[in-house]
Amino acid sequence: MNISIIGAGNMGGALALGLSQGSIVAPEDITISNPSTPKLEAIKASAPAIRTTTDNRQCIAHADVVILAVKPWKLAEVADELRTALADHQAICSMVGGVGLDRLGELFPGRPLYYLIPNTAIATHQSMTFMASRGTKPEMDQAMLLIFRELGDAMLVEERLMNAGMVLASCGIAYALRYVRAATEGGVQLGFRAAEAQHIVAQTLRGAASLLDAGGHAEAEIDKVTTPGGLTIRGLNAMEQAGFTNAVISGLLANKL
Repeated sequence: MNISIIGAGNMGGALALGLSQGSIVAPEDITISNPSTPKLEAIKASAPAIRTTTDNRQCIAHADVVILAVKPWKLAEVADELRTALADHQAICSMVGGVGLDRLGELFPGRPLYYLIPNTAIATHQSMTFMASRGTKPEMDQAMLLIFRELGDAMLVEERLMNAGMVLASCGIAYALRYVRAATEGGVQLGFRAAEAQHIVAQTLRGAASLLDAGGHAEAEIDKVTTPGGLTIRGLNAMEQAGFTNAVISGLLANKL
């Protein structure tokens, strides 16, 4: 499958590098365009086989899937540029946040459409990507899921759930890292150097995630380390007194559209 990416910013560049490191799409079958060259040069330095260009129409010439990774205010301009250059078989995938399938259908009428929301961990093959589609075939949906599951995990959902997915997984990267920052600062106060504390917290989060991946339930795993009168319950109660759970839920709901 040939994939073209329009836009080499944080998400477009991360996607290109992530795809190039996988086994489904060959690096030489990836083309990425950007109006200026420094970002393209940085991508080339990391993955020399990826094709780069400053010409969007040239970028999509051999694509099966065209992925749009531009700013929302650039989307209409890019669509106008690409519309007459698109071949009949080419599917449009948009990673433009807040632009749903109705608007994509106006910009690219009659085409198979995907609305994608990954997160920045796509570059390290640990993204959680949400996908809504319109006018696509089941086999194409499965092919797209395979591609993005190799970059972490992916879910095909109803479009009404896309914003919720963005809050939990895309914004959620920042929320998780804010916890890492806070725990790291606590680790420094407990006596570790900052780099050591961050490493400990990161490994602890990997361990917690592995327990969930193995089928564990969050509350059951908490109970396993929460002994009567022990340190863990003291810490959990202190966090709750400071509003930990309510703060997390309030932060999530603050992004609800």
